[in-house]
Amino acid sequence: MRAIKLLLVIITYTLLFSGCDEQQDEISPFTWSWNDTARSFGEIDITPGTTTDVVLEIPDPPYEYAFRVIAPKVIDEVNGNPLVFSMHGGVGGAGREAHKSTQCIEAALESINAFVISPNADKAQWYTFHNQNKMARIITLAVRNWPIDTAKMVATGYSDGGNGTWFLAENYPNVFSAGIALASSYNTLTTQGSARKIETPLYVIHSSADELFPLAQTQDWVNQTIAVGSEIEFVVADGLSHYA
Repeated sequence: MRAIKLLLVIITYTLLFSGCDEQQDEISPFTWSWNDTARSFGEIDITPGTTTDVVLEIPDPPYEYAFRVIAPKVIDEVNGNPLVFSMHGGVGGAGREAHKSTQCIEAALESINAFVISPNADKAQWYTFHNQNKMARIITLAVRNWPIDTAKMVATGYSDGGNGTWFLAENYPNVFSAGIALASSYNTLTTQGSARKIETPLYVIHSSADELFPLAQTQDWVNQTIAVGSEIEFVVADGLSHYA
C-alpha cells in the first residue's frame, strides 16, 4: 500500500517534468526542458562510495538546483538502498556551499548503506513551496534512476534543517518512512492549542545546553504530540552548544 501511495506522488510530480516538453522542443530546440533535466540527472555519478556535487539545470527559476549526492558503498540492485534527504541549518545566511557540509552525516549514516541527497536551501526555509517542490522533483528523479527502497526514505536535518525534517515528516508521510531531527524547534500544536499527531516516526536529538532552541520548549512539543499517538524517540545530548 505504501509503495502504491508513493507511486501516486511520483506520478503527480512526473507531470511537472513532462508537461509540454515535446511542444517546447519543436518551438525552440535551444529551450532547456524537464526532459533535459531528467537526462542530466541520469548522468550523475553514483559509483559506489563516491561523493558528487551537482548543479542540475532546470527550466524555471532559479534555473538550477545545487545538491550533493553520496552513493552507498554497496549498491543493492535487487532490493534497493535507503534514501536519506539531508537538510542543512542556517538557511537564511547559508551560502552556495552549505549543502557540502556533510562530514557528520556521512559518518552517522555509514552503517545503513544509503544514498544521501543534501540540497542547498537557496536561502529559503525548507517548508517554502520552492523547497518542497525541489524535494519532490529531486526525489522523483532519484527513484526513477537509482535502486531505491521506497519503504526506507528518511528526512533528516540540523537546526532549520531539523525543523524541515519535522515539516516533511508531518506533511509527506507517504514519502518518508522516518525523520531524524537535530537541534530543532517545531510547534506541534494547532492554532486552537491542541496537539497534532504526526504519522511518520521521528528520532529527535536535542541538547540540554541549546541556547537558540531551549530544551524545555522542544521537549514540551514532543511530549504533547506523543500524547496523541505520535511515535517519537527523544534523546537529550548533554552540554552541547546549538552550534557544536
